[in-house]
Amino acid sequence: MPNIPNRTAFTSPLSGFIFWSRWLQMPLYIGLIVAQGVYVYHFWVELVHLVYAVFGDQDAIRQLVEAVGYKGKALLDAAGAPLKDAAGQVMYVVPKTLNETIIMLVVLALIDVVMISNLLIMVIVGGYETFVSRLGLQGHPDQPEWLSHVNASVLKVKLATAIIGISSIHLLKTFINAENYTEKVLLWQTLIHMAFLFSAMAIAACDRILPQPVRHASAEKSSPSSH
Repeated sequence: MPNIPNRTAFTSPLSGFIFWSRWLQMPLYIGLIVAQGVYVYHFWVELVHLVYAVFGDQDAIRQLVEAVGYKGKALLDAAGAPLKDAAGQVMYVVPKTLNETIIMLVVLALIDVVMISNLLIMVIVGGYETFVSRLGLQGHPDQPEWLSHVNASVLKVKLATAIIGISSIHLLKTFINAENYTEKVLLWQTLIHMAFLFSAMAIAACDRILPQPVRHASAEKSSPSSH
């Protein structure tokens, strides 16, 4: 048979360069780590405001009310009509003390930050492990359970599930504060949440239908027997 030239020798520099390009994702993951730090700072700012508000700090209560979008009773004029500011917006009474609704909205906002932070961790750790380089955490006591079998397909399902959780928190916040939203906003938020839910179900169904990739470990075990 004629000698067929080994194409690997010709393509290896290009292949190596293309494979090395995965490290260009490193700044992206570092940027997500910075975003994680911003969320940690935001969490503690809101928590400090909540603690101060418990002790009656009016400025902290005002900031919490503005942050969660809570509105008290509308200010009325002598004729009983709502008062409006220069921009034409209805003016509301700022509560002097915390009530159950404000506390629930603030706590849900804190939970929302935590869930988004969890989503960031999954993207940072799982994405780096899947698309850039191994982290070498085998045997580490703090290795996440899901990291041992993570791949692009599993990562997509987990991200979709996390997004549904975040959307559920947003929808719950809207329902608790429903009197300050129009029916159109409530309807659209519900429909968007249902779209996220069906999208996650479709991703999970496709993951079950598509053939699963062969694990490297099984291939390595079978290779000695073939010889």
